[in-house]
Amino acid sequence: MQRKDRYIIIMAGGRGERFWPVSRERKPKQLITLLGERSFLQQTLDRVKPIAPLENIFIITNAVQAAAVRRQLPELPKRNIVGEPCGRDTCAAVALGAALVGARSENGVMAILPADNVVPDVAKIRRVLIDSMDLAKREPLLVTIGTVPHEPATGYGYIRVGKKLATAATKSLKSTFFTAKKFVEKPNLATAKRYLKSGDYRWNAGMFIWSYETIAAELQRQQPKLFAAAEKWRGIRSLAKLNAALAADYPTLEKISVDYAIMENAQNIACADGDFGWDDLGSWPVLARHLKPDAAGNCVVGDLVQIDSANNVVFDARTRNRTPIALVGIRDMIVVQTDDAMLVAQKSESQKIKQIVAHLAKDKRYAHLV
Repeated sequence: MQRKDRYIIIMAGGRGERFWPVSRERKPKQLITLLGERSFLQQTLDRVKPIAPLENIFIITNAVQAAAVRRQLPELPKRNIVGEPCGRDTCAAVALGAALVGARSENGVMAILPADNVVPDVAKIRRVLIDSMDLAKREPLLVTIGTVPHEPATGYGYIRVGKKLATAATKSLKSTFFTAKKFVEKPNLATAKRYLKSGDYRWNAGMFIWSYETIAAELQRQQPKLFAAAEKWRGIRSLAKLNAALAADYPTLEKISVDYAIMENAQNIACADGDFGWDDLGSWPVLARHLKPDAAGNCVVGDLVQIDSANNVVFDARTRNRTPIALVGIRDMIVVQTDDAMLVAQKSESQKIKQIVAHLAKDKRYAHLV
């Protein structure tokens, strides 16, 4: 397929609450720098720029973050950064992405990608994305990418794959594709171990590839109200008018993920094998997988002085007056310091950090910390 027919939709509207206090509503996980010199959103754009023209790359964020996204991605046209007025989960974002692509070309093929993943093998994910787009151009398939699991993770959804696809459309492609038999929610540890041992499951990376024509047909069949809204948005050319239409329509939409709304009831799904070292990076303990530990297993960004302290995650995000962080007899903890807040939590309780954010949001004294 021609490069001009490829489109990229990057979904960047999350709040990243599990990375509080570094991640805040106005500058969430995808906009902060935790690994390397660029934010996760900037790294995501860097990965896909060789795949599609810049004018074919869209960012769907939320209205609060839109200005910050534009500052981070000045190379993108302003109209390609669209802010949702309120969160309605991923299916609404998918429909909006389809409308943006359909307004440009009904022959387009789009990749829907999260903004906050870590992908060590950039060349390989580009190959998988290009092959997936070629396949979606040739056949009316909903293509998802299932990443190869390397541990029995309980924090990810899974995809059960079937037989390899061997069609005329796949023969010329370097990537491997399977039929997708079932989407599975986050399992318990015993089930995750069984999935890993079987070899029949992939992690659900939340990446989707399809032609405009295919996703429009599925939206019309399974989510007619959302399809009608997307058709309305597709006919709007002005960003200001589109924002006004979204402000009126979004609050009336059902809050539902694309997995539930489309994928679980679709019959035409293919799963690309994504063996490129993907990581969702959903919490502070997961970040530690990408930091080199010291002799005691502490993963540190900053200046740590420690006595008898091991297996901790220590992150100093202060921009001024950075002083050493000292730990004595501390094990398996998360310690995060910013200019205006400090977090100390057990690694095993990292999923509860969202509860701290909710608690802070109820008190006006702490509104600036959320």
